[in-house]
Amino acid sequence: MIELEDVPDELSYQRGDPKNPKCPHCSEEISKIYMREIKSVLGRRYLYYCSLCMKVLGISHRKGFWMG
Repeated sequence: MIELEDVPDELSYQRGDPKNPKCPHCSEEISKIYMREIKSVLGRRYLYYCSLCMKVLGISHRKGFWMG
């Protein structure tokens, strides 16, 4: 099982820390991720992308309450 840890904002980003995630496209440390909502008939989708190179990091899907 993977353990999740919520880090306070003041400790979450210190440049050069090996724990900081890197963008798989531009290899820069990620300090900010942009998000855009994509509306559809079957719920909402969210597109996440790097604030530096603007390449897509992932897409999520939030189902409506009636879809389970």
